Amino acid sequence: MDKGIIYEGKNMALFEEEMDSNPMVSSLLNKLANYTNLTQGVIEHEADEDSKRREIKAPRMGTFIGVYLPCLQNILGVILFLRLTWIVGTAGVLESFIIVFMCCACTMLTAISMSAIATNGVVPAGGSYYMISRSLGPEFGGAVGLCFYLGTTFAGAMYILGTIEILLTYISPSAAIFKSEDGGEAEAMLNNMRVYGTCIIALMAIVVFVGVKYVNKLALVFLACVILSIIAIYAGVIKTAFDPPDFRICLLGNRTLSRRNFDTCAKFTKIDNKTETTRLWRLFCDSALLNATCDEYFSLNNVTEIQGIPGVSSGVLIDNLWSTYSDKGSVVEKRELPSLTGTEETKVAGLPYVFTDIMTFFTMLVGIYFPSVTGIMAGSNRSGDLKDAQKSIPTGTILAISTTSFIYLSCIVLFGACIEGVILRDKFGEAVNGNLVIGTLAWPSPWVIVIGSFFSTCGAGLQSLTGAPRLLQAISRDGIVPFLHVFGHGKANGEPTWALLLTACICEIGILIASLDSVAPILSMFFLMCYMFVNLACAVQTLLRTPNWRPRFKFYHWTLSFLGMSLCLALMFICSWYYALIAMVIAGCIYKYIEYRGAEKEWGDGIRGLSLNAARYALLRVEAGHPHTKNWRPQVLVLLNLDSEQLVKHPRLLSFTSQLKAGKGLTIVGSVLQGIYLDKCVEVQKAEENVKSLMAIEKTKGFCQIVVSPSLRDGVSHLIQSAGLGGMKHNTVLMAWPQSWKLTDNPFSWKNFVDTVRETTAAQQALLVAKNIDLFPANQERFSEGNIDVWWIVHDGGMLMLLPFLLRQHKVWRKCKMRIFTVAQMDDNSIQMKKDLQMFLYHLRLNAEVEVVEMFENDISAFTYEKTLVMEQRSQMLKQMQLSKNEREREAQLIHDRNTASHSAAVVQANAAAAAPERVQMTWTKEKLVSEKHKNKETNLTGFKDIFNLKP
Repeated sequence: MDKGIIYEGKNMALFEEEMDSNPMVSSLLNKLANYTNLTQGVIEHEADEDSKRREIKAPRMGTFIGVYLPCLQNILGVILFLRLTWIVGTAGVLESFIIVFMCCACTMLTAISMSAIATNGVVPAGGSYYMISRSLGPEFGGAVGLCFYLGTTFAGAMYILGTIEILLTYISPSAAIFKSEDGGEAEAMLNNMRVYGTCIIALMAIVVFVGVKYVNKLALVFLACVILSIIAIYAGVIKTAFDPPDFRICLLGNRTLSRRNFDTCAKFTKIDNKTETTRLWRLFCDSALLNATCDEYFSLNNVTEIQGIPGVSSGVLIDNLWSTYSDKGSVVEKRELPSLTGTEETKVAGLPYVFTDIMTFFTMLVGIYFPSVTGIMAGSNRSGDLKDAQKSIPTGTILAISTTSFIYLSCIVLFGACIEGVILRDKFGEAVNGNLVIGTLAWPSPWVIVIGSFFSTCGAGLQSLTGAPRLLQAISRDGIVPFLHVFGHGKANGEPTWALLLTACICEIGILIASLDSVAPILSMFFLMCYMFVNLACAVQTLLRTPNWRPRFKFYHWTLSFLGMSLCLALMFICSWYYALIAMVIAGCIYKYIEYRGAEKEWGDGIRGLSLNAARYALLRVEAGHPHTKNWRPQVLVLLNLDSEQLVKHPRLLSFTSQLKAGKGLTIVGSVLQGIYLDKCVEVQKAEENVKSLMAIEKTKGFCQIVVSPSLRDGVSHLIQSAGLGGMKHNTVLMAWPQSWKLTDNPFSWKNFVDTVRETTAAQQALLVAKNIDLFPANQERFSEGNIDVWWIVHDGGMLMLLPFLLRQHKVWRKCKMRIFTVAQMDDNSIQMKKDLQMFLYHLRLNAEVEVVEMFENDISAFTYEKTLVMEQRSQMLKQMQLSKNEREREAQLIHDRNTASHSAAVVQANAAAAAPERVQMTWTKEKLVSEKHKNKETNLTGFKDIFNLKP
């Protein structure tokens, strides 16, 4: 008794996924009553209008109701009812099986990748867009999200076209506004599609605008239509095994006849023992008389009648195994039957044959069929409405794909085994009195399929018009595409009004195309591109092994994702190579637009992680050795001065940098703040913001580095030593000429400058000092003419030649000419020097004018002679000591340091004593230098050559 009390009202079910406190049956019925196939976010928009819906939403949905049924309803659709029989008849059972298997394998692999991404966190509204953007970054996310939006929108157009085709072809042909005249039936049908399609789009848009809750209430009806139609097909197949339906086909020779304009499949009939001609006779002959002139093919061949659906046990499967592709306008023929064509080529136009409306081939059929396997995102789009999304999405999606794949593959075999080939190739059922071909197989009546397919396609169109605007709204609200910002707004409750209007307009484009077979490959491209990037996102995240990549779904591998991505790409080009290229160009344009104009988002995406890995790999490769001379370019460290408000004193220094670099190579923009970092951290951030904003204005691509140091000299030294990373370090320092170095109240300005020069030299780096930098041209200026002059005094390895060449690559300096000046003494051969320099420039592949300036010896200061001779004597002395190369460089540096120290001491003493200029004495006078020159002529010749090889 106690146990009975304990267990009273308790549920003893093993699986309580769909259970609340109600028994299993009542709980399931309650869930079905509240079933919805709308994307996440739609119900929330209606919550303000319907408080009751909030209470219903509290017990969230499980796998069956929340994922499995919506995926099932989205996948099974218009192509199954209107085109699958025609695909089987045209491609044959074997090739149709290959088509379906490829498409189903593609979606299954995508579902595995999608399950891994969807279970690695919560997927809010936006579904696939959210998954791709957060995995591959805003550029890929925006491009693929917009492609997925276009695919969903064109899918709505395809469903509406399917709805109209069912209405005008199978339900009410008399409702057509445009009637066919003189064989223009196809054109009249297209015009009817355009008129009816426009009206239906307007009606559906109004329904969605008024409130999606009305669409939601019909979701169960649409789902029931799909399920009942599938059951009717299988029931009809079973029935054909013992009682095939009576649908007879009329054949003339081996050509299939359309039964729309005659009822008796014979040339003659006997009425009261009189032979009378039939309506079929009058269609092929010029009169009803027996001696009338008839079509030659009609006269030579007999009229026969065969069973259109012989049944699953008839053996017709063997005849339907192979493909029967044909050109546009050809007659549907049963090739196994004999046929006499006659001596002349007979005209078939205007005769009651069944014609093919388009040219058929394998790749085109792939493009038409693929939309029938889309819809796998229905579960992931609504993860917020699920009780356990990380369990339900993989299970429900993969089960739905498995179920629909089984339905499609089994239907291919069953259609080929039950239906005659000429009926399968009859797209609009003209040979069976205008019935839907798949409907002739259904039990208990063809109308089950006709009505069911009508409502299911109508519902699918409504769902596309409901889901697509919300996807566009999700993209707009992310702010990554600036011109779409207006579509993020809507009604007070969040309904995307403007996005709905744009969706209806794009959908109208598909309606104006008016052909289901032409619209299907377009949306195939967009869906395939979306699925391809879902697979890419999973593969990238798996290979990067980021710490945040921890999906609960474990049955994935990067090879499966890569295979799925490759299959999607292959199917894109199999369907239509030019549509594939157009879709890629559209996605590429959106990608580049977002990259340049879109808002910068940091979502921790895989592409950023991939970039970091690639950068690390490249840095390690670069670290391996010094760059070759051919790869050398100035990697510039720009030393900026900041004022008291952390603004750049010389902005033109960055202009000059961008002109010199033209976006290539490494640029580090550095500056030093004097003080302690703990006190200056706020100023450092402000300085970085100011420098980066100026770099963006001047289009200087590089990195910013602000250093805080107790003294400016130490800060600059730290920058020269430590800026850069690994092999990506600067080799050139660019700075402005100090302005106030002559002022007495600033004694350290010139010393900081001199120390910077010395430390740059010690680091074996090039030094560029820009004097009067504020007078340099801005990036917007253009020189129409002018010269870049280079005074080439000492051979420096070509650095002075390279700078003007790099400047002339920029638009500012492009029209300027380059001139090279060199200095010669009176006793030098200036003509030979010019020729040698021209030859040197020729080998450097530089175009420049060469000028040799001859100077008298007294034009060159005695100090220059002194320094030149000291360098010559030092070189000779080191050679005579027969030191090794390293020892020679160390000894030279020691001599240099001693000279520098003594020179500095002399300067300090001179300043202290305030000595007059005339008291300064040079060690070497001009006369002494001349005598020394004549004395050691041979020594000077060898020493002169050493000047070019000296290291500082």
